[in-house]
Amino acid sequence: MSLRVLAGMRSHHPMNPLIHTTDFNQTPFIAIWEVTQACDLACVHCRASAQPERHPLELSTEEGKRLIDEISAMETPVFVLTGGDPLKRPDLFDLIQHARNVGVRVSLTPSATPLLTREMVLRLQQAGLARLAVSLDGACAATHDAFRGLSGSFARTLDAIRWANEIGLPVQINTTFSRRNIAELDALVALLESLRITLWSVFFLVPTGRGKLADLLDADEFETIFARLYALSRTAGFDIKTTEAQHYRRYLLQQRTTERKAGACMNPPAEKIGDAIGRAPRGLNDGKGFIFISHTGEVFPSGFLPLQAGNIRRQSLASMYRDSPLLQSLRDTSRLQGKCGACEFKEICGGSRSRAYALTGNPLGEEPCCSYIPRGYVPPQPVLVTNPALHVLQGA
Repeated sequence: MSLRVLAGMRSHHPMNPLIHTTDFNQTPFIAIWEVTQACDLACVHCRASAQPERHPLELSTEEGKRLIDEISAMETPVFVLTGGDPLKRPDLFDLIQHARNVGVRVSLTPSATPLLTREMVLRLQQAGLARLAVSLDGACAATHDAFRGLSGSFARTLDAIRWANEIGLPVQINTTFSRRNIAELDALVALLESLRITLWSVFFLVPTGRGKLADLLDADEFETIFARLYALSRTAGFDIKTTEAQHYRRYLLQQRTTERKAGACMNPPAEKIGDAIGRAPRGLNDGKGFIFISHTGEVFPSGFLPLQAGNIRRQSLASMYRDSPLLQSLRDTSRLQGKCGACEFKEICGGSRSRAYALTGNPLGEEPCCSYIPRGYVPPQPVLVTNPALHVLQGA
């Protein structure tokens, strides 16, 4: 089976027919539930500024199961349990089992702490987990552990990958690039190529929560990473996707157009390791095919965009997703401003709505970390205003 690596665009994945039919106005392609903000890590980029203890107003087990039932009814193809650290919830196995029973494929993002053991990985698979997603933010222990705020996290992450491989549980690696680790890009790629994984999800920092504006990469550094990802996508045995770097889709189209015009004969991408969870189609963005539910039930366009659409304790997820004026506006590309509004790639890209909000206070503003100038567009003098009230949402 050959999967086309489009990193955030459409991928061909026969095990998930919904990947071709999801209507972003009716249902999200990806729903993420932050089951808790409790976590024993202190990550420097944590969007939630996670705390050691669970919040007393977290969604209960029954509320969680009702949410999962809604996800099932909406036929959302990808459902992620995140945190904080989901392993902090004692009912985690019940929630995964319930999801499996109602036909929802679950991906889980646990923290690499002593709670993540070989036995835990096995129990997660037995409960019905479809994919284990662990974070790797450096090519060595010193960088990764400093990023995560816990000595030994790097070694435990590699252990978890090995344990999952042993039992045939698909593995996803999440990496957040910032000024703290961009120098290790090539070394990290080399490490990933030595591992058996199905997907590399490359996050680009949004300065919210503990994430610092000083750690944000500039537009040219984004392009440097894009070039490396594109080259890797031709040879790697795993898929690649980007998060909060929607303009990677623009980069892909530009490269392929250049190759076609030059008559370049490109070898087909390497065979990929598949799993039962599909890949996102083109155009996915915050609130547009993507929805985030907080530990206390608030609904947001994403975990990085702190504008609330409602709460599942008062309204159904489907009605909020479909009818919220906030989410409808984010899905309407005619409302994009600045160069994003003028861009010929806005239907497949649209820029990071979260990063626009974090740096300008305007969720419909232009992507601050994109170097591309649309055809015929005359940019105004740049004015960046850091948002003084960055809301804290979610964990690693």
